[in-house]
Amino acid sequence: MTERTDFLYPFIEGDERDAASLLVDLAQSARAKHEESSELRATTLAGQAAAVQSVARAMAARFASGGTLFTFGNGGSATDAASVAALFATPPDGRPLRARNLAEDPAILTALGNDVGFELVFSRQLIAHGVSGDIALGISTSGGSRNVLTAMREAHTRGMLTVGLAGYGGGELAQSPDVDHCLVVEADSVHRIQETQDALACAVWVAVQDRLDSADA
Repeated sequence: MTERTDFLYPFIEGDERDAASLLVDLAQSARAKHEESSELRATTLAGQAAAVQSVARAMAARFASGGTLFTFGNGGSATDAASVAALFATPPDGRPLRARNLAEDPAILTALGNDVGFELVFSRQLIAHGVSGDIALGISTSGGSRNVLTAMREAHTRGMLTVGLAGYGGGELAQSPDVDHCLVVEADSVHRIQETQDALACAVWVAVQDRLDSADA
């Protein structure tokens, strides 16, 4: 059995033999996806500009007081969480800030998933490492990831600043009283949502660095 690709490239058929035509279609599809992603990023960054500054102001205050950023998510969002933590901890420019990705250690994830349940894999780590004054940044494409929501509740209880990144309409993450700030990408494609969430995270990082620099000036 061959792997189906029609969800990505619906114009590809199993008996396709015209290589030149197929390459043209693939190139057009790639251009269309790039244009769609670029437009969504630009629209979202413009629409969320005030929210980004609000998040950055709150995060900069926590960092200035010695706070640590904890990031987490599932699947592709786990990869994004790793990228966000790395951007803050080992930036290409600016000051390094304390940051940790809670999805980085497979031993911890599998132990917690096996012993207490996957819904608690992030919240249990926050119990162990998070304190009042820290920051919890949870990423969920759907806005409904149970372990992300559970971690947000734990973080809120512990006095941490809670920041969400969500897609679609924001889901439960955007509506949760445990989430102080939620940046929402209004789209229904997982791929486009995650690309734009990355852009939002970068915008937050830039704004945090700017605020910390201004405070030192």
